[in-house]
Amino acid sequence: MPHRTDPDHTGTDWHAQELLLMREVMKLVGRSLAPAFVLREMLHLMSELLGLNRGRMVLADEGIPGQAKETRTASIRHAYGLTAGQVASGVYRWGEGITGRVLQTGLPAIVQDVEAEPLFLFRCVPRSQLPPQTVAFLALPIEVNGATIGVLACHRIRSRQRHLNDDLALLRILATLAGQLLQLEQLVAEETRQLEERNAALARALDTSTARYGLIGRSPALLQALGELERVSQSQATVLLLGESGTGKELFARAVHLASGRHDQPFIKVNCSAIPDTLFESELFGYERGAFTGANTARAGWFEQANGGTIFLDEIGELPLAMQSKLLRTLQEGTLVRLGGTRELKVNVRLVAATNRDLARDVQAGQFRQDLYYRLNVIPIRLPSLRERREDIRALALHFVNRANQAHERNVHLAPDAMARLEAHDWPGNIRELGNLIERLVLLTDHTRVTAVALERFMPESLTPLPATEPPPGLPLPAGQVREYQSARSHSPQVLQDVLLCHQGNQTQAAQSLGLTLRQFSYRLRKAGLR
Repeated sequence: MPHRTDPDHTGTDWHAQELLLMREVMKLVGRSLAPAFVLREMLHLMSELLGLNRGRMVLADEGIPGQAKETRTASIRHAYGLTAGQVASGVYRWGEGITGRVLQTGLPAIVQDVEAEPLFLFRCVPRSQLPPQTVAFLALPIEVNGATIGVLACHRIRSRQRHLNDDLALLRILATLAGQLLQLEQLVAEETRQLEERNAALARALDTSTARYGLIGRSPALLQALGELERVSQSQATVLLLGESGTGKELFARAVHLASGRHDQPFIKVNCSAIPDTLFESELFGYERGAFTGANTARAGWFEQANGGTIFLDEIGELPLAMQSKLLRTLQEGTLVRLGGTRELKVNVRLVAATNRDLARDVQAGQFRQDLYYRLNVIPIRLPSLRERREDIRALALHFVNRANQAHERNVHLAPDAMARLEAHDWPGNIRELGNLIERLVLLTDHTRVTAVALERFMPESLTPLPATEPPPGLPLPAGQVREYQSARSHSPQVLQDVLLCHQGNQTQAAQSLGLTLRQFSYRLRKAGLR
């Protein structure tokens, strides 16, 4: 731009003012790419440094797809020197007034005297509120991708000692910069929208297809169990998870916790079959200092640690009868007493229990308290076996292969015929058996691509579990066979005594030979009066 100095007494160096304005605007762009902030400050600097007053950015309103330009409107979005009411009145149709004509034609408009121009609407500022001198109006199009999407406009005093062409040249630069900022905003908004849609699609896929709460699959049987889980998750009722061993009871219990209002609180899991009888009370309810030899400090039990959250009692059918009454009292009254203590402690815990046993038959056999059974059986949810959800085997197998590959730095994958072989298996050990087989396969296979032939040596021999038969006393059950449920008096005192004698008094081996757990065998010994 040519260097000009105002010849009046102020001696304003307009060239220096223009450079200052551009430098300040570019600083703003460097600090923030948000157009709203930059454009407002740009209008402010136009007024303060160059006397281009009442600057405004008129931008196209959101239109209906296919809408004719003649019916579209544009509104003042950014302004300096206009009141809120004046900004609100600045709405124009395409072709309406000077601003509308610039929107329609995409050409600049120069009004030497607003009072003498019939097309000038005085929509924002009445003539009475403008300076008494002759007021000019400059309006330049703002373009994005070759289309006019707005107008940069301002007032100026016509008699100022500054060439009008200099103002027009500067406004062209600022209008171009405004268009670039608005285009960038559109690009970022579109990219953000696409990313949000992609993320939403991925979230829906994970949520509804293969990984809700970490539970992989989309079979009707699994979705039915998940639906029941979600319907009761917000309640405080006890949930009893039923199903075969290896069906993912712990994951379901965690899903109950995550879907509930307690999801930010502790989730404590306890395997009742892994706790010795003598430690049940201290583990579940804690103990006070000096409660027993070695209790040098007090310790909070699992129920106290789960306060406010959820406690998961797995294999609850293995809970000793003496502990069942104490558990029932805690569930009913919401209080507990530590071992060796006298003070009742309040606890707010939601219970999720799980078992693969028939608790109703245990109640009939006197091995499980009836009142506790009814307290636990408020909301029973049956988890499907893997045989009932064969369509999930492929997704589960891929999940286990990927996990094992990452853990052991391998690159194993399954051929289609190997996947079909997995889908044909009945999986008596359910998901746990499938996961263990895949990990063994990834570790031991000599092939990167595992076919059905290569897979066969890792598969169990039988596709279906063997029928339960009663072995002779002293002989172990066949491998993989699960003993059918039997009452507490299933073996005579003589049989129990003979098996114990056969194993030199080793109760663990004697129990295994009869297909019983150690706790079941000990209970039968007590019933028979042999201990």
